[in-house]
Amino acid sequence: MIIGARYNGPPGSGNGGWSAGTFAAGGVRRLQLGAPDAGPRPGAAADPVEVTLRRPPPLETPLARHGTEVRDPDGQLVAEVRPVPEFRTVVDPVDLPTARAAAAAYPGLVDHPFPGCFVCGPERADGLRIFPGPLPDGRTAAPFRVPDDVDAVTVWAALDCPGGWSVIAPGRPYVLGRIAAVVAALPEPGDECVVTGAMARAEGRKAEVHSSLYAPDGGLLAWARATWIAV
Repeated sequence: MIIGARYNGPPGSGNGGWSAGTFAAGGVRRLQLGAPDAGPRPGAAADPVEVTLRRPPPLETPLARHGTEVRDPDGQLVAEVRPVPEFRTVVDPVDLPTARAAAAAYPGLVDHPFPGCFVCGPERADGLRIFPGPLPDGRTAAPFRVPDDVDAVTVWAALDCPGGWSVIAPGRPYVLGRIAAVVAALPEPGDECVVTGAMARAEGRKAEVHSSLYAPDGGLLAWARATWIAV
């Protein structure tokens, strides 16, 4: 497994959601996921998986999964992967106009701790460009234009930052520590979907957040729960 330099989060390390999705899939990104005209395409995994990042995922470095552990060439532990019981931590959807309005007020457009992030960085014209803006009730929402090469790893990445931006505040950045995701179905390439996020609870430097991805017709595609840590 290699996290390409393109898929960074903080400078010099992999985006947490992209990295976790790669580790959950065991490094297999391209999967045969069904005919494009047969309705929603099934996700890559039937059972929920949780990934705990033990250190910032290195870029352009061969990583190997040994059982539940992901290690670098020097044997250092990068992440742990384990199955978890079924869960359904769903953040309610909003319509596309509401998501677009929220994204226009995305705080990261003017104050972003990692503006080069592949998922939510405003400096990345080649990124996913998911800009989770605030809703009046404290949730976040953003539109998500699905890339042509979408797969389950892409969905893990899309579920990452919208949860984090429900707790990130000016001068108080957070990074992903742990995430579990369920990809029930893949979005269609080119679709404009909606992703929502919310904080469930916070204690000290840790916050539990939830996120969900919805198809253009409002159908639920995927959801996640994550722990973010203030740095």
